[in-house]
Amino acid sequence: MSAEYMWDFSNSYQYMEKVRKGMPPLIITVAITGGMHGKEANPNLPEAPEEQVEQTYESYQAGASIVHVHARRADNRSLVSSNPDDYRLINRMIRAKCPDIIINNTTGGGPGMTSEQRMASLYANPELASLNCGPFIFQTTLKARVPPLSGRPENMFVDTCIPVSYAETELYAKTMKENGIKPELEVYNQGQFWLVNNLIAKKLLGPPYMVQFVMGFQSGTYPTPKNLLNMIEHLPPDSMFQCIGVGPFQIPMTLMGMMMGGHVRVGMEDNVYLEKKKLARSNAEFVERVVRLAKEIGREIATPMVARKMLGISENPSRYE
Repeated sequence: MSAEYMWDFSNSYQYMEKVRKGMPPLIITVAITGGMHGKEANPNLPEAPEEQVEQTYESYQAGASIVHVHARRADNRSLVSSNPDDYRLINRMIRAKCPDIIINNTTGGGPGMTSEQRMASLYANPELASLNCGPFIFQTTLKARVPPLSGRPENMFVDTCIPVSYAETELYAKTMKENGIKPELEVYNQGQFWLVNNLIAKKLLGPPYMVQFVMGFQSGTYPTPKNLLNMIEHLPPDSMFQCIGVGPFQIPMTLMGMMMGGHVRVGMEDNVYLEKKKLARSNAEFVERVVRLAKEIGREIATPMVARKMLGISENPSRYE
């Protein structure tokens, strides 16, 4: 842990000093697939393991140092898997092509999954894993999947709440700690810092704390500069932050996060459009754009090995024999 990578992000004097001397390298996460929409939303979204691995490799080559993985079921690619073997397969294939990329498995899963099913990914030896720090409510219509796509032959309206409790976050954090996994704390609004601080107080987390702001998801805080600044002001000491901008808010939120000294997540989980009405051809396109923007504002791109040092993750990449 070093002041070179972290400081009081709401302190104006420290901010100006960082601008003068140079911001820390930018960590880029690519969320390649997600747990809701699939090829029915963008035919270029990777579902099968081979597709996920190839797009991870392209994103890694473009500058991503972390990949966020949702394994899909082999019998129905519209659904997220709850089998650790499916995650283990993808993780092993990613490691073979990307020797040092940081592998981050979801515990968000997909709609209707139990807590135990969402935790299955933790038994596939990831180095990072997402940990939702509060419930969220959303409604959407998932498009039908027509042959050759499997699953969901008709449009499906979803109106649901993904519940999260103090006990559940403690269980996830404890399981991650026991398995040597660093939690990536997903925060959708300021009130969820109650749960973050509870985990810190109970010593279920170790610094540096990686807090990810999810800006623009339904029932989360509105994706505005004012609200992002407010989220930053609530960060616990010894924290780093990463910013997601969902859909059309991806560019303004990630750009503002970069300007404030934070890190970013992009990819087809969060946004299937590269531009208005233009579907992305690959996840690498999002990474390439972030790299261009980062260079314009003077942020170097963190290599996976640099990102490991910044996050306090082992310099020896995970293995899947």
